[in-house]
Amino acid sequence: MKPGVFSLESEDFKPISRGKVREMYDAGEHLLMVASDRISAFDVVMGSTIPAKGPLLNRMSGFWFRKLSDICPNHLVSDDNDLIASIVGNVPNLKNRATLVRKCQPLAIECVVRGYIAGSMWKDYESGERTFLGHALEDGLTQASKLPEPIFTPATKATSGHDENIDFETASNIVGAEFAQQVRDWSIELYMRAADHADSVGIILADTKFEFGLCDDGLFLIDEAITPDSSRFWNKEMYQPGASPASYDKQFLRDYLETLDWNKKAPGPILPENIIEATKAKYFDAFRLITGHDLDL
Repeated sequence: MKPGVFSLESEDFKPISRGKVREMYDAGEHLLMVASDRISAFDVVMGSTIPAKGPLLNRMSGFWFRKLSDICPNHLVSDDNDLIASIVGNVPNLKNRATLVRKCQPLAIECVVRGYIAGSMWKDYESGERTFLGHALEDGLTQASKLPEPIFTPATKATSGHDENIDFETASNIVGAEFAQQVRDWSIELYMRAADHADSVGIILADTKFEFGLCDDGLFLIDEAITPDSSRFWNKEMYQPGASPASYDKQFLRDYLETLDWNKKAPGPILPENIIEATKAKYFDAFRLITGHDLDL
């Protein structure tokens, strides 16, 4: 079995799908979402895992699902280890990795909110573009500059290859105007509330990605929430516009990969031990600062 892959299949417990990081199983009335230690960059799963990354993502998402539940409903039913063990039995290494969630049909867009200019947005701006997905940008911005206000920049959810940034009109055509407006409003409010909390513990939430799904009784926030996998977390104390800020996320891994002779296509490279350990340390620092406690392994 490949590192980071779990097999929970039984006669009454069927696998549904496997994403870059998470695996989904049918648990009857609900789904069981299991976070592995796999890590992806540039939409490619690496040939190495990051130890304990799955439990970290799972617990951090649970923290945000609870903290932000007054803004919009989310799919969390339970992440209690004892309850989940009563459903799936004794599965090695499953502690803190699994979440029981509602059954929802994911919307076919990713909901990205940006509060700072970074990533593909900075690349476009640096090349001379002064609009980004319909948002006008002023002259004189530098890398990592704070935007006047957060902006909603959705993306497609590619089944293979890379996701593509799209404007709001295109997103509306994909999921419908009413759903697009609702997830835009929720995404911005979620981002702003999370950014305020992050700021209070010394972290800048530069941008983040949300996913929403349609359940029997409406739209719900699904998948993960505001983790180092789906967000840019910057060190507030060391932040200086004009350079790539010190981060608590996978940017460290991306920067390393940019030094390789690799075409950013599968298979992902095997990572050296020092890159694995440094990436893990950044993720764990983010978890400790944001949640206020160390991860229970």
